[in-house]
Amino acid sequence: MSKSPIVKSFWDAPTGSWQYVFHDPATMKGAIVDPVLNYDPQAAATMTHSAEEILAYVEEAGIEIVWILDTHPHADHFSAAPWLKERLGAPTAIGEHVVKVQALWKGIYNLPDDFPTDGSQWDRLFADGETFAVGEIPVRVMFSPGHTLASITYVAGDAAFVHDTFMMPDSGTSRADFPGGSSADLYASIQAILALPDDTRLFVGHDYAPEGREAACMATVAEHKATNIHLKDAPSEAAYRAVRDARDATLPLPRLMLAALQINIRGGRKPAPEDDGRRYLKIPLDYFEPR
Repeated sequence: MSKSPIVKSFWDAPTGSWQYVFHDPATMKGAIVDPVLNYDPQAAATMTHSAEEILAYVEEAGIEIVWILDTHPHADHFSAAPWLKERLGAPTAIGEHVVKVQALWKGIYNLPDDFPTDGSQWDRLFADGETFAVGEIPVRVMFSPGHTLASITYVAGDAAFVHDTFMMPDSGTSRADFPGGSSADLYASIQAILALPDDTRLFVGHDYAPEGREAACMATVAEHKATNIHLKDAPSEAAYRAVRDARDATLPLPRLMLAALQINIRGGRKPAPEDDGRRYLKIPLDYFEPR
């Protein structure tokens, strides 16, 4: 029988992002998944409200955080992993293919030659199939590319943190048109996740609450097979890709993408201060076509 972690979700409404803490009730050891560092683009100001909420929950519940986990470098919010590491002392981790994302975006941003693209901004780079434990909860890493070159899924007992592969069933699946994305890879990743046991709880990375419903974060493998608007009829790869690619062609780029990626390829750290003591973001003008 699969171990079943207790999962607490935290929603960041401005970016529609889900963050998670899961823990083993037997040992009270836990992990944080995809924490958000808040950002006001009009003021170019960062804030820690979301991370503070996570920290307060962890402290009140008496959870010992043993990992701070990123599923991929996000395009729609900044990562709060370093801020939480400073306060909790837990190591940070991401999938080993993050080095490809770093190299890609280093070129887009024209970052200096000494910018490291070896993943050293995290304490651990996980390979596909690698396993570790959070208390008595076994965790397996699944390489799940398509949304990005580096996306991974953490399968923790009967819970899987599937990042931006799936949306909630009434929203379908996630886009695959970012630099390095691939609808073919995304289809393969989705099929691998759907091969998990039907009662596996899939915790998504985003929800935009269509039709005015309350934001939601979890549906089982069985529920996605039966009701996901992109998957319920078990489409072929060609049929899925036709729907996905057509949909992606209509979507604007995420509002914070050009700001977020240069933070997140640094593991959630801001650029180094310049000679005036301030930190600056670079925006590559006219690199992307307007949509």
